[in-house]
Amino acid sequence: MLNRRSILMGLPLALAASQAHAQGTWAPSRPVVLVVPFAPGGPNDLVARLVAPAMQTALGQNVVVENRPGATGAIAARHVAAQPPDGHTLIVAASGTMTINPAVMSRPGYDPEKDFAPVSLAMSVPNMLVVNKDVPATTVAEVVAWLKREAGRASYCSGGVGSTEQLGMELFLKRTGTEATHIPFPGGAPAVTAMIQGQVQIGILNAATVRPHVVSGALRAIAIAGTKRFSGLPDVPTMVEAGLPDVLSASWSAFLAPAGTPAPAIARLHEVIVAALRTPETTQRLTAAGFTIDASTPQELGATISAELARWKQVVRDANIQMN
Repeated sequence: MLNRRSILMGLPLALAASQAHAQGTWAPSRPVVLVVPFAPGGPNDLVARLVAPAMQTALGQNVVVENRPGATGAIAARHVAAQPPDGHTLIVAASGTMTINPAVMSRPGYDPEKDFAPVSLAMSVPNMLVVNKDVPATTVAEVVAWLKREAGRASYCSGGVGSTEQLGMELFLKRTGTEATHIPFPGGAPAVTAMIQGQVQIGILNAATVRPHVVSGALRAIAIAGTKRFSGLPDVPTMVEAGLPDVLSASWSAFLAPAGTPAPAIARLHEVIVAALRTPETTQRLTAAGFTIDASTPQELGATISAELARWKQVVRDANIQMN
């Protein structure tokens, strides 16, 4: 038997659901599951757990975060793509899961453009061209000149084969006609450490990750691999300003549903996710970690996925990058 406390606690959810039906909008009939393709603690997990409470209040149903790590997000992507397209299961995907896996994996098991319905880009952080403090360069032009003098002897680091860092750097090398040897590391943090220690000289790495080391002087920032300057280091110019407008590399998180999810469900999910992203607490937590709140439209997210997928497929072909 329900006690008075249980009944009172359930009233906000029931009221929200009844209001949604009265307004003629879509409302879930059971808990909504946010599938995170990685273990707890990372950026995707953070944004999922920050928006879940506000989504729950708005939708009138429990919102559950479920971690399904493995194969750089491919396991979770295949799972969500196979779920009923009814709005009750979303993936909180990383850029790599949607735009790099399909470029570097021979059989990822899903098609990001055909198997998913975009809901909203959540947040992003650009990658940034940085060098060891002993590299004699402070601008993109000086880096290019230095790389040409090195004639292939320089080495660059990344967080792994097929990462946004590797693909971003290969794109930079291709556009500038330069060469460097790739030294992959098991994650961004070890790559940064290796550059600080001088094991490698250059890299295009996560701007939020390298920011403290740029501030301390251990690394030198050269350019943001994006169209806008990074708020954490506003004095660092962009690749666009340096004359390389298509050298773009960033990490982002986004919400997507299985393909075929009805438009009213997508519209309602987009509405509540954007509102959740813009709450003061969520905004403060994410911006403090170095992220930009994007809260895009479904159409903007779809365009981002298509553009990046085409870009990275071309880079993978040009650089002959293959996953083990």
